[in-house]
This record gives sequence, C-alpha cells and structure tokens, in this order.
Amino acid sequence: QVRLVESGGGLVQAGGSLRLSCAASGRTFSNHAMGWFRQAPGKDREFVAVISWSISSAAYADSVRGRFAISRDNAENTVYLQMNNLKHEDTAVYYCAGGRDRGLLPTKEWQYDYWGQGTQVTVSS
Repeated sequence: QVRLVESGGGLVQAGGSLRLSCAASGRTFSNHAMGWFRQAPGKDREFVAVISWSISSAAYADSVRGRFAISRDNAENTVYLQMNNLKHEDTAVYYCAGGRDRGLLPTKEWQYDYWGQGTQVTVSS
C-alpha cells in the first residue's frame, strides 16, 4: 500500500515561512519525480513545484518561483517544500504527489500516480 503523508502545514502571517514535508511509504520512489500541488477554496488544483528523481532538476509555478524551494532526501523517501515570504494568496491545501520521471518534469495532475491527503496552509494578511 503506497502512502504519501504530508505534514508541516499551519497558520502563518504574511511574510512568514513554512516547511512542508511529505513522507512516502509502501514503496521506494526510485525513478519517480515528486511534486507539490495546491488547491485554494473554489479553485482547481494547481501545480506548485516538482523535483526529479536525480535531484538534478526542478521546476516551479511562476507564482512561487523565487519564494519556494523543493528538495528531497531519497534515502529517507521524503520530499520537502520550503515556503518563504508567504502571501495570503498562497492559502490552500497542499498535496504532494509522485509520478514517473520520464525525462521531462511532470507538471500536470494526470502525470502523477500517487497522491497524499493534503495539508492546510493558511496565510493571514
């Protein structure tokens, strides 16, 4: 049974920081890119960031580039999302996901096979 469990969400003031973690169990995610998505109330789920299995490449949504940083520890089967200079519009449920790394970093939901249950991030303005 594959499980992705996010943690680290919470309430933070605008300008603050949070670090999300996603622990994977049930299988190793070799050859899998790991990504973060988010869904704000009343909106569709959107891509945030992705990192390759080899950790050699990453991609970000324009809205978070320069403020968020994705990383992973393959030995621990864990992926992280460091979020700095948070804005009210970053308020959402954040999901981690795993998808096969086929050379091009996946940025679409349909490219991912495994999903976590989500963690709430609320940024007060």
